[in-house]
Amino acid sequence: MPVVKPASQFLPTSATDLQARGWAQIDVLLVTGDAYVDHPAFGAAMIGRILEADGWRVGIVAQPDWRNAEALKVMGRPRLFCGITAGNLDSMVSNYTAARHRRQEDAYSEGGLPGRRPNHAAVVYAQLCREAFPGIPVVLGGIEASLRRVGHYDYWEDKLRPSILASAKADLLVYGMGETQAREIARRLDAGQDLAGIRGTARLLGAKAAAATDFTDCLKLPDWDRLRHDPQLLLPLTRTVEKEQSPYNGRRMVQFHGDRAVLIESPAFPLDQAALDALYELPFARRPHPSYRERIPAFTMIKDSITVQRGCPGGCTFCAIGLHQGKFLTSRSEDSVLKEIRRLTETPEFRGTISDLGGPTANLYASENGVDPACHSCRRVSCLHPTICSKLALDEDRTINLMRAARETPGVKHVFIQSGIRMDVALRTPGYVRELVRHHVSGHLKVAPEHLHPDVLRRMRKPAGVFEKFQEEFRTESRAANKEQYLVPYFISSFPGCTNDEMGAVERYLREANWNLQQVQDFIPLPMTPSAAMYVTGLDFDTGKPIPVVRNAGERRQQMQAFRPNPKGRSRKPQRQPSAPLDCV
Repeated sequence: MPVVKPASQFLPTSATDLQARGWAQIDVLLVTGDAYVDHPAFGAAMIGRILEADGWRVGIVAQPDWRNAEALKVMGRPRLFCGITAGNLDSMVSNYTAARHRRQEDAYSEGGLPGRRPNHAAVVYAQLCREAFPGIPVVLGGIEASLRRVGHYDYWEDKLRPSILASAKADLLVYGMGETQAREIARRLDAGQDLAGIRGTARLLGAKAAAATDFTDCLKLPDWDRLRHDPQLLLPLTRTVEKEQSPYNGRRMVQFHGDRAVLIESPAFPLDQAALDALYELPFARRPHPSYRERIPAFTMIKDSITVQRGCPGGCTFCAIGLHQGKFLTSRSEDSVLKEIRRLTETPEFRGTISDLGGPTANLYASENGVDPACHSCRRVSCLHPTICSKLALDEDRTINLMRAARETPGVKHVFIQSGIRMDVALRTPGYVRELVRHHVSGHLKVAPEHLHPDVLRRMRKPAGVFEKFQEEFRTESRAANKEQYLVPYFISSFPGCTNDEMGAVERYLREANWNLQQVQDFIPLPMTPSAAMYVTGLDFDTGKPIPVVRNAGERRQQMQAFRPNPKGRSRKPQRQPSAPLDCV
């Protein structure tokens, strides 16, 4: 049996835990839509450990009964604030499929059971906190808050919604990863100061405050009242928000909701390497809370993985990672990563295999952007599209050194790369590809060409022709290493501008290559992404010209047919590919 650390080594979850610590009251209550897993990959645990390290008394309530405010009172009234997150995914992504059907599993719940979190969980939890603790500041955070901080489109309800601040009536919204903001919020509230002007936050000003505020230094987004009556405004709104994502030149923005105003501060700066390293030195138990008796699928997937890098410079129009983590890269030091690996090898349940050494983009470890002064004035939303920026400094040598050091660590038998890699970057770093193919592929390597038609790829901000080139290099290196290995490509159907004709490019390729896919995704327009703006408006994001958009279930099913298996007898080894799709949020 695995050795389970005692509950006292976890953040408190009950009055009994408070008594064991000798606490009369907590300073901060964190409420999350995920099960409580004390691991750095889980957002609520990360924020909780950061605040704890600063000396605050933090309690956590995971997946409370949202129909009863008493569920939040198990540790009494917090002194400073309630922090709310829907979890590691937007709650609507957690609860519903692309076909708008209820999911049969929630990977972030005990036993994978669905139904443990409400729809629009951040809003529901915020309202619950107000009922349970009148007068206590309520702070929203996590990816659901990040992507819904302005007026946005909700695919599952098929309608435009106002800023989540207007729905939740929260005092503050934190967008982005939130570590810096959380520390500043606790410090200010303890000192009796207000929460105005914190980078990476947004506030909903009341009518009087909005009328008295000077917004001359703010970019004015289309008002909510105009947006809901004219959905075409979602395109310019999304363009503006995306261009202001850089912390170096991103300006404050304001969006009026009637006579109230959502005031969005400039983005927070990314953590530097030392600060990122420090996060992973925090005393995580690295396992689910002992109260759980069944496995939590998301933890099972990441328990033996190591995050080495943060941020994504790709700017893919369908993806939320860059919008949430930012486009500027930060990599952990090799020493920090190896320390975590050594701690992992000391756990009794570790069997010698590190399942992943990665992050949003595994082969961008040690790469740098944002260092050159030119990056501080640049408003380009992608460092990789339409071409790789000359200011993006790739460093395959440091990446290779880390890979070698990881697999040479005593107690480690295998180190695999399961995170996605950028194939266009890989083609510029042949040494990395050679190292990857020879030592870090578990038989199958996940890659994400997304599509094969150049027009669709342009709208995705993905390069055309790269998948075919990378596939040949991968095969060449696999043959040289005398290994039978296969790519696991991931494709998206029903993307804006994609008709059956464009899907034909994917279908023809798969049939000619005798390829059976098990990793496919019917397009989901995530809130605040450029792809959602194209889906709603039927306009190309870059040109503003009309494009066809597949909306009804029948047309979407027809496009998915392009991925249907090849006739019996023409299948090849790739049919053994795992079925788990890649999530962007």
